[in-house]
Amino acid sequence: MFFKYNWPVILWLIIILVLMGFPGNYFPKVSDFWAWLGPDKIIHLILFGILQFLLLRGFHKQYQFPRLRSYYVLYALLFGIIFGAFTELMQYYVFIGRNANIYDLIANIAGCILGWIAYYVLGRKLNKNIGFFNN
Repeated sequence: MFFKYNWPVILWLIIILVLMGFPGNYFPKVSDFWAWLGPDKIIHLILFGILQFLLLRGFHKQYQFPRLRSYYVLYALLFGIIFGAFTELMQYYVFIGRNANIYDLIANIAGCILGWIAYYVLGRKLNKNIGFFNN
């Protein structure tokens, strides 16, 4: 039952790891503080916003792990933030041509928060009547 609702999360995690592994010369460099919210950071926001949305949906809909279902928001946020930090460490230590960046980590965390807000707003707006949100 867990995999039934969380396979999109697993697929999205793989996509994020592949994208984060591309050499750094494919992306624009951040030259100063005010340029930090450039295309690279927007990509981080989007990737981790989608990840958070999928985590919340998958953790909330599954029934195999009752504690995970009960505290799905907490576990999803923790997982998203830890995975965001993990990707930055991978960029620093493993991926060739990449480096860790505190602004990337901030964008990852902000993406997780935006994904949580989107999940909450969409769930309330659609009144949880669409099968995507039903228990």
